[in-house]
Amino acid sequence: MPSIDPSLYLQTQTQNQTKSQESKSATLGKDDFLKILMTQLQNQDPTSPMKDKEFISQMTSFSTLEQMTNMSDAIQKLTEAQSEAPVVKYSNMIGKQVSYEFSNENGTTGSETSEVAAVSKKGEKIELELANGDRISTNAITRVSLEASE
Repeated sequence: MPSIDPSLYLQTQTQNQTKSQESKSATLGKDDFLKILMTQLQNQDPTSPMKDKEFISQMTSFSTLEQMTNMSDAIQKLTEAQSEAPVVKYSNMIGKQVSYEFSNENGTTGSETSEVAAVSKKGEKIELELANGDRISTNAITRVSLEASE
């Protein structure tokens, strides 16, 4: 009976992987899944090879994993694109007339129209600095136009 190389023992392989991958994530990715599948195919018993249904099932799992990874990457890119520079996003309002609702310290409410002079970010909110000196949140806008409403 041929002897088995001790480096192939599961315990030895686990220790070697732990030492070489201490900085890597503990989760398996699609590359790891493909390596496991290829190792399984290379080391299968020739007298009892993997059944077609098992192989197709594993390939389907790999394909699903890859699609989910690609979708996750696409969603991440979309999220990054949506959150980029909200000041720039609202900068096209500079020079336009905005109507907005207001309420002052006396409790009176009303509507006012003024030209947008600048856009700034205050915390997580975007503020419009108006020509009349008011600073309003973008949520307060009720109308945007090129000219003042009458």
